[in-house]
Amino acid sequence: MVHGTLVAKVKVADLREKSQAELTQTLDQYKQELMELKVQQVASGTDTKGAKIRDVRRNIARVLTVMTQQARDEVRAQYAGKKYIPKDLRAKKTRALRRALTPAELSRTTVRQQKKNIIRARRMYAIKA
Repeated sequence: MVHGTLVAKVKVADLREKSQAELTQTLDQYKQELMELKVQQVASGTDTKGAKIRDVRRNIARVLTVMTQQARDEVRAQYAGKKYIPKDLRAKKTRALRRALTPAELSRTTVRQQKKNIIRARRMYAIKA
């Protein structure tokens, strides 16, 4: 798949269909290919393999990204419905947004404020025609 002179950009959609073992095998193949290209680059003395090396390195990054995403999805599934989840799986947002009141907390009013609202309620008058 990877061996030879043609190093094609690997499709992330294809990687997502693979199992963890297949991804590990693919990663090992790309690392082996990268090592061979670097040896050829050193042996030739000129930078003729630069584009291929870049493509292989990016393919390795894609495989590692998919592996990480799959691992995080598994952990996310374990914590689904639980009260607490790990901090790295929580929504990042901003510090102010994380500490902001929830809609339920915003809508709550004290007994005193409820009485004031009743007293100061807007009065509706019917006008005789």
